[in-house]
Amino acid sequence: MAAGSVQVYYGAGRGKSPAAFGRAIRAASEGKTVFIIQFFKGKTDDTVKYLKRLEPEIKIFRFEKSEEYFNELSKEEQLEEARNIKNGINFAKKVLTTGECDLLILDEVLGLVDYGLIESEELEHLIHARVEETDLILTGWVLNDELRPYIDEIYHLMPED
Repeated sequence: MAAGSVQVYYGAGRGKSPAAFGRAIRAASEGKTVFIIQFFKGKTDDTVKYLKRLEPEIKIFRFEKSEEYFNELSKEEQLEEARNIKNGINFAKKVLTTGECDLLILDEVLGLVDYGLIESEELEHLIHARVEETDLILTGWVLNDELRPYIDEIYHLMPED
């Protein structure tokens, strides 16, 4: 079986998640199983409502319970969501080690490092945990230099003027 790849879509520009979702649709159309785990999105995203219609080929998971974005929550609510986010990371690790899907997208996962919810090393461990055939896509605003050696393709999206 062909080896999978690790891709990153990052930057302050728009389009990171849509680019990753486009890859998800393409993979699903090829008969592959796709999991998307979203972080920091809140629960009001219309894109997710649309993508949920593509189940079971594309499965979307959100472990955060709040309707609000993480940075809009009180400190107590952020602590609760931090526990939920850790559950999402643990689920991602399980999916990657078991090869449960052909493509795993961790949408906005890079932001977890920015907020101090996980360390860069934990993302590195996730990358290394994947079975060789699984494709992995990470999105977010900032890509730490420590992760670059483990990534096959990097796409930096810049804001429009």
